[in-house]
Amino acid sequence: MKMECEFEAEVLAATLQSRWPERVDAQLRAHVAGCAICSDVATIAASIEEAREELWKQAVVPDSGRVWRLAQLRARYEAAKAAGRPITAAQVIAFACATSLLGACFGATSRWFQSALHGMAATLADWKLPLPSAAALIAQHGALVLAGGAVLIMIPAAVYLAILRD
Repeated sequence: MKMECEFEAEVLAATLQSRWPERVDAQLRAHVAGCAICSDVATIAASIEEAREELWKQAVVPDSGRVWRLAQLRARYEAAKAAGRPITAAQVIAFACATSLLGACFGATSRWFQSALHGMAATLADWKLPLPSAAALIAQHGALVLAGGAVLIMIPAAVYLAILRD
């Protein structure tokens, strides 16, 4: 059984150029009627061409003004996003500095905090664990310790969510 035909390419070209079967010579039509390979090529290529034509008719192409407008909006959005990154970084740094300054002011002005630090330092100097001083600190100022812990957890979470949103 034959696997190739010398007219196969010609039949394929005629079908893809929409010349098959009306605008080809009678000899080629007679050959396709007798050749199984060329007949299959003509049938399959015609089916592919019909499907392509149907898809071409169904395609909805937006007008150029809409495409241009959407491209302009996207460019503006990306420019604003790129311009916002340094601002977000500056805000994070400013927030960290403000939190550090607040902690330093609290530590410098709070007598009980300084006494607890001195007690811990004395305990560490004796190579003992600072658990009694820390336990006393938590017992006396539990709400403040919880608020400080919440702030230490919420600040990184807020920064992460702000950066993730961008």
